[in-house]
Amino acid sequence: MDTAQLPKDLAEKLTNQLTRIEKASASGYSIELDREREYINFVSTLPFGKASQDILDLKRTAQILDKNHYGLKPVKDRILEYLSILILNSRSGKGMRAPVLSFVGLVGSGKTSLASSIAESLGRKFLRIPLGGLGSVSELRGQSRVKPEAEPGSILKMIHEAGVSNPVILLDEIDRVSVENRSDVMGVLVELLDPEQNSTFLDHFVDYPFDLSKVLFIATANNTGNIATAVLDRLEVIEMPSYSDEEKTMIGKNYLLPKAEDEAGLAVNAVLLDDSIWPQIVRPLGFDGGIRSLQRTIQTVVRKIAREVVEGNMGPYRINNENIGNYLGN
Repeated sequence: MDTAQLPKDLAEKLTNQLTRIEKASASGYSIELDREREYINFVSTLPFGKASQDILDLKRTAQILDKNHYGLKPVKDRILEYLSILILNSRSGKGMRAPVLSFVGLVGSGKTSLASSIAESLGRKFLRIPLGGLGSVSELRGQSRVKPEAEPGSILKMIHEAGVSNPVILLDEIDRVSVENRSDVMGVLVELLDPEQNSTFLDHFVDYPFDLSKVLFIATANNTGNIATAVLDRLEVIEMPSYSDEEKTMIGKNYLLPKAEDEAGLAVNAVLLDDSIWPQIVRPLGFDGGIRSLQRTIQTVVRKIAREVVEGNMGPYRINNENIGNYLGN
């Protein structure tokens, strides 16, 4: 508490609680004392006033987007335009303010990885909160400490984990919130995404307003049908295109295969795929607009080769029309 940069009134509140803990400790151990200690530890290590330095370099951002993502030129252009507005607002003293980006598209179209690339380009920590099937709004906003098993909500847990007040937080699959809790969760999302409201975000566990205005929120969804109008009004929707077979082949060759080799502990170019078999790799089960099934197919091939290496077969591993069945099965 002495080293934390706490607001004065919060520091006084925690000091009073600490005094009560010290007096109560003299009479012996109790579970309530442990809860009070956990509360003081969590709140006093929240990053009040602590932020990382942004890297505001549009050329660097463009290079990172090209490094991590093949094609998607219209999407990349929208991201660069968006960041340009953030940069200009930052220079004018308005802060990093702009509508929240929301990537909308099929599974495997690159929504999450684009959000990660934006965080990388800004030099910010990247955190993800999955909202698919969210069971209760308290998972976002926390529970009151009058409840025995109370804990902070996922928003402030993420801020605490980041150690800074300005990470990039991905609100993933905001269209998949459970039906019974949708209206409550959408209400919290409105507060999170509105710069006029999120500077005093109240987590019920912490019970003290925390400034989220420096957080860069990004959202993803498969479609906009289940998103409340009030939330949509605060989003800048970017539609993710489907990949053509030619684009998926390039992504497979230049991105997914080298990554799968590295994850499997194989040398780069340990697996050689003839050009003639890429149509079977790209469409093992028919058309898929994203790259998730392509990624799984490549990982299947690489796993089988990794086993052969461990069993003593040192290759070379060239996959062609004659042996592709050994690696893809049916």
